[in-house]
Amino acid sequence: MRFICFLFLLVFAGAVAAFAYFNNSEVTVRFLDWSRNATLAQVIGIAYGLGMLSGWTVVGMLRRSLRQVADTPVLVGRSYAR
Repeated sequence: MRFICFLFLLVFAGAVAAFAYFNNSEVTVRFLDWSRNATLAQVIGIAYGLGMLSGWTVVGMLRRSLRQVADTPVLVGRSYAR
């Protein structure tokens, strides 16, 4: 099973390398008054990395919120119940 996972990872890395090789044309990224030239593969890689970072942040906030809700005692009548 470990070999199959490694083989899948190797195929995926090869596909990423082929994508980067065949898409090496330069594009201009503009935001407000700022512009930057980069290859298409770099732009997609940076966007992917920023997307992963933001996704991990949202998941972390949700986990922390759910943990706090689960640890908070519930008020029943006049006493706290756990």
